[in-house]
Amino acid sequence: MANIKSQIKRNRQNEVRRARNKSVNSALKTSVKKVETAVTSGDPTDELLRDAQSKIDNAVSRGVLHKKTAARKKSRLAKRAKAASS
Repeated sequence: MANIKSQIKRNRQNEVRRARNKSVNSALKTSVKKVETAVTSGDPTDELLRDAQSKIDNAVSRGVLHKKTAARKKSRLAKRAKAASS
């Protein structure tokens, strides 16, 4: 446990941010997983894909994901969805 006042505050802030990032990341993973299960089962993926891409963009704006990581994830997801639809 830290003795320095500023470090105690920093630890509190980090804990709050970790919880927020965890919830954003969890929602992101869930929406991506929904798209992937729809792709494997042959269901339509248009709305699910849009939702997943929106969640990815949201994660970028909150600082959970890097911009290029998000672009890569969106690209790969769209590629899988398109391959499944054709």
